Amino acid sequence: MSKMGVMKVSVLLFLFVLLPHVFADLRFGFYSSTCPRAESVVRAVVQRRFASDRSITAALLRMHFHDCFVNGCDASILIDSTPTTQSEKEGGPNQTVREYELIDEIKKALEAACPSTISCADIITLATRDAISLAGGPNYKVPTGRLDGLVSNAADVNLPGPGSSVSGIIQTFRAKGLTLNDMVTLLGAHTVGVAHCRFFQDRLSGPDPTMDPNLATKLNQICGSQSSSDFGPSAFLDQNTSFVFDNEYYNQIRLNKGILQIDQALASDRSTAGIVSSFASNGVAFGQNFAKAMVKMGNLVNNVGEIRKNCRVFNPKPQQQKGSKKF
Repeated sequence: MSKMGVMKVSVLLFLFVLLPHVFADLRFGFYSSTCPRAESVVRAVVQRRFASDRSITAALLRMHFHDCFVNGCDASILIDSTPTTQSEKEGGPNQTVREYELIDEIKKALEAACPSTISCADIITLATRDAISLAGGPNYKVPTGRLDGLVSNAADVNLPGPGSSVSGIIQTFRAKGLTLNDMVTLLGAHTVGVAHCRFFQDRLSGPDPTMDPNLATKLNQICGSQSSSDFGPSAFLDQNTSFVFDNEYYNQIRLNKGILQIDQALASDRSTAGIVSSFASNGVAFGQNFAKAMVKMGNLVNNVGEIRKNCRVFNPKPQQQKGSKKF
């Protein structure tokens, strides 16, 4: 072999040994040949858990959103902290994210069926879709082929909070390539789930004129004199159909029954009130728009990553082969 040929082989060997990462290729049916049962395995585990705890729909929606809005949908939120690095789990907005154990359970089942094939990022996306469907929401197709990220730092977690202004949250979504309609649609995920008292306690002490007085009385009874430094009790974001994925959230905020400030503001802000009204009167349209917005958000991916064996830790870095050179 020529000297040039040896050099090419050495370079290729180095790339394989030291840079074993792959490139994202998002498409429908990504695992149809490598793991045909992938989506059915995910759904079976989610369905089993949903049967005993319907709150997983809200938990997975929150996990998915908090993951995608930091460094793309790359499962970086699943990484455990180390003695030297605080992972995204430690970021303030992620303190109440849960259901990591459910993702672990799904990963274990998939590793048994198809080792080192399904990314943890795809597990979050598929599990969230299935939980939405089980709660009565749309059952939609999602492209797969996401990769698991190689970085997870608490300092990167900068998410819009419940006290955000409408204009502020619009800018946050637009920075991610999501439209005004996408934003109002995705906040409709608040049709399931809860909010801890500390995130709306300030609306109760006023009282807030934009909150229905009967709701304020009810929430004061739930929250009591809880300290703002505690997560404490919580209240359903949708007081009517709390575990059903429907359009009731929009009807609630039109009646001044929004729990969070940002939710209530959507109903009165001139830029969003029309969309809120439209979804409140048409649940089918909301479901269709929500499915599209979720797929769009799920397409926020990093191009380079890996397939983790354990969703909580990065794969071990391969050692450079003895005698190989870095070019």
